[in-house]
Amino acid sequence: MQINRRGMIMAGLAGVMAAPGLVARAQSHAPALVAVATNFARLAETLATDFEAQTGLRVTIASGSTGQLYAQVINGAPYDIFLAADQARPAKLESAGLSLERIAYARGFIVLWHPMGAASEAVLRGQGFNYLAIANPALAPYGRAAQEVLQALGLWEELREKIVMGQNIGQAYALVASGNAELGFIDATRGQEPGGYWRVPAALYSPILQDAVLLKDRPVARAFMGYLASDAARETITGAGYAVP
Repeated sequence: MQINRRGMIMAGLAGVMAAPGLVARAQSHAPALVAVATNFARLAETLATDFEAQTGLRVTIASGSTGQLYAQVINGAPYDIFLAADQARPAKLESAGLSLERIAYARGFIVLWHPMGAASEAVLRGQGFNYLAIANPALAPYGRAAQEVLQALGLWEELREKIVMGQNIGQAYALVASGNAELGFIDATRGQEPGGYWRVPAALYSPILQDAVLLKDRPVARAFMGYLASDAARETITGAGYAVP
């Protein structure tokens, strides 16, 4: 028996064209693709799981440094939402007409971590270490905060030869965890590993205020943006060590 392939294809296309609502419904229920700054990625996964349990809607998380993700958004990456680790880049997206909605969702803090000993301002000043890890200040707000701390303490120039950089706060953490740096500045939410911690006084660096931007007008994306501002999400965020605006 011969199969009329052209007829089958045309029939299939006709079926799709006759039911545009089915296509639109499938698209509207596709997972929201959310670009998340590395510091918030683990918590975003938790929030996405809770959101799915409550709504049945799905979220897919993609993480990276705020600078890298911003560049991807500008260059047309298909993200529905961008959770930055600052307010500057979301403001730029808003000014460029790429933001449909913008909310502040968290305030972060940094700590100095020394896995094998005490961590303090005195340890930094003593310089009894070979390498100090930070995130790249040009790409990551937590790296910029670390630079501001060292500048406020008058140690930035003195320690420049000892500083090693990761592209984001996750890589800075990995440099210390792997032993490639004896200590480093990491986000406070990671302060659960063995070792010593110094919670850096907030007065030594600019507030790390984090904004979320809605990039596409999709029901799933709008629902997740709304969830970020809910009492349940705010409780999860503060429980992880952030403050909420």
